[in-house]
Amino acid sequence: MNEQEQSSLDIGHEIKRLRELSVHQLQDEYLQRFGLESRSCNKDFLWKRIAYRIQESREGGLSDKAKARAAYLGPGTQIRVKPPQEFHKKAEAEATKPNRDPRLPEPGTVLHREYEGEVHNVVVLQDGFEFRGERYRSLSAIAKEITGTSWNGFLWFGLEKRSRKKGNGK
Repeated sequence: MNEQEQSSLDIGHEIKRLRELSVHQLQDEYLQRFGLESRSCNKDFLWKRIAYRIQESREGGLSDKAKARAAYLGPGTQIRVKPPQEFHKKAEAEATKPNRDPRLPEPGTVLHREYEGEVHNVVVLQDGFEFRGERYRSLSAIAKEITGTSWNGFLWFGLEKRSRKKGNGK
């Protein structure tokens, strides 16, 4: 067996060993081989990246031709291994903001609707609605509670107007 065949056999054994590792063990292996922590918990992704790194270190990385092609395709681009810290801070800030429907009035606003001679009041909350001391996730659920039938809550409470499509003759 020549040296190249032995090297391929060794790489194969090492990659096979990777397949048997847990995600946590693969993350440790990733840290050793790349010098930084992996943000991934995907076992398949981790073993593929580590396997490539093993092959790259033993047999060499990209050819000069492939590197030149990459440079041609991405002139002036910066390749980052990790996104900048500002990215994480902005993502965390965005994640903490609740996604409010723009049709909703500000939290604390009281919506009034008269139905069958009775006035119904609904308080708009940051993350839902309060009606008769109970919390609801949607205006549609409240409209159904009041009327007994399904309604679009925005339409029923007058926050949206029904629009007719053009050309339907109605």
